[in-house]
Amino acid sequence: MILLNDSHFVGKGLHRECYIHPNNVQLCVKVVVAGDLSESKREQSYYKLLQKRGISWDILPRFHGLIETNRGAGAVFDLIRDFDGEVSKTLEHYLCAEQLASSENTGIKQAIGVFKRELHRQAIITMTLSPKNIMYKKTAANEGTLIVIDNIGNSDFIPICSYINYLAQKKITRKLLRFEQTVLKMCAHNNALQQCLLNLGSSARAV
Repeated sequence: MILLNDSHFVGKGLHRECYIHPNNVQLCVKVVVAGDLSESKREQSYYKLLQKRGISWDILPRFHGLIETNRGAGAVFDLIRDFDGEVSKTLEHYLCAEQLASSENTGIKQAIGVFKRELHRQAIITMTLSPKNIMYKKTAANEGTLIVIDNIGNSDFIPICSYINYLAQKKITRKLLRFEQTVLKMCAHNNALQQCLLNLGSSARAV
């Protein structure tokens, strides 16, 4: 059994808490603290599908299986860290920042552009795309990639979109459109970043 304590705590979502794995600082352990295990089971089922498809894992953390902890069953994932070893911050953190350097604005714009393309290219479905559930992993001082860490998978009663690419693409486009609207509202105080993102173009054209 793995023993988790408050010194390992990274963050908390709606249903789960995340801890640094005490035996491997490159991994994290997610444990359910509210509700049942249905969301985690759905996510793990979708991860198995992605593993069979052999995706690149550029915009998702790898899933490493389940372990027992003193706080209940834990799901083990890659822990997203920046180039300097620090645990990465959410996209929400950067969008809400009072001020960012122009080079940081450009890095975020480029990361969002790549993220949108990769979601479509790899046909990765999420239940929602929220900046608070997406990490901005800095790969250099002013460069980074976006990685989805929560709400991964398909919550449809019959998840046909997980198997038919045409339907998956339609769903991804709709999710991205809402994501873009949220991002623009969140950084409304940062005119430079907002203009950068507007120059990316909207997913609405593909709906």
